[in-house]
Amino acid sequence: MILRPLNDRGVIARWQQYLPVTDATPFVSLNEGSTPLIHSPKLSRRLGQDCEVYIKFEGLNPTGSFKDRGMTVALSKAVEAGAQAVICASTGNTSAAAAAYAARASITCAVLLPAGKIAFGKLAQAFMYGAKVIAIEGNFDDALRLVREIGETESIAIVNSINPHRLEGQKTASFEIIEDLGDAPDFHVLPVGNAGNISAYWMGYEEFHRLGKSTKLPAMIGFQAAGSAPIYHRRVIEQPETVASAIRIGNPASWEFANRALHTSGGVIDIVTDEEILAAQLWLASNEGIFVEPASAASIAGLFKSLDPKRHCERRLPPIPPGSRIVCTVTGHGLKDPDVARDQCGGVIPAPAEKDAILRLLGA
Repeated sequence: MILRPLNDRGVIARWQQYLPVTDATPFVSLNEGSTPLIHSPKLSRRLGQDCEVYIKFEGLNPTGSFKDRGMTVALSKAVEAGAQAVICASTGNTSAAAAAYAARASITCAVLLPAGKIAFGKLAQAFMYGAKVIAIEGNFDDALRLVREIGETESIAIVNSINPHRLEGQKTASFEIIEDLGDAPDFHVLPVGNAGNISAYWMGYEEFHRLGKSTKLPAMIGFQAAGSAPIYHRRVIEQPETVASAIRIGNPASWEFANRALHTSGGVIDIVTDEEILAAQLWLASNEGIFVEPASAASIAGLFKSLDPKRHCERRLPPIPPGSRIVCTVTGHGLKDPDVARDQCGGVIPAPAEKDAILRLLGA
């Protein structure tokens, strides 16, 4: 039996009985999970009708994104199986999480990234955690194809979400939401890229509902970037393009699972433009003090879209009844992609070191 540190309150330690681990599984943990569910009074007021909106801020995980939840389980199981190396394809966040947890486990990590398509904040993380970073001439889907091929022939553990242990770890966010609210929400709104997260949340909601820990199941509402929306268009997008790099994926690995979550929950998939994403990112930071990367803001942009009465006439977005409780997952911290934030905000205001000059600039 492996002794556990007393201060470990990470995903596996907290939710061990619901995860595919045993007493023989080494816990490779950075005390991930237990992220805050933040009530958003201004979003709630915008919805009106006594609705309550909550933000599940996954950017407060150790490497700054929700990927840590799945990576702790994937790396723990890989180490248990004797792996000495792991590999992943990534748009950035997976590489950061894989590299951090591999460093924690003292094993090698290799990441395949689309050349020139990764936010530097995420790339810097992979470098600092000691990963072997390989930039390929192609997009994320090409990188994942190569990872699959390598995993079939080499003794390297794949830690993308095609590894079922990833989704097992990520489903714990649903457990936390039910625990915090006392029940499941009525709607859960998420960004959708590789579609693993919406699949994992639905797994968690279904599991706790079966166990009697919630009285209902939420409708799962997913939003893809308009230039990278294969599930919405029901076809592979060969050259996905969006400012939201974390969801710039044209052929999601968890497409089938996501479709099941959407269909079974009575949910829908829709799209938001890059302009809507960036506007929502800025609004959330400047109005609620929550700074997220562009991909995360897709859920907020989608919620704003649901407020448009014209959208209710279409088949994709359902109306939100009075008194509904809505959870929006924001998947990564804004510091993951500071360049995008800098480009849409005003610059530093130069001024002499004089009190009157400062007051003039402040309009005082």
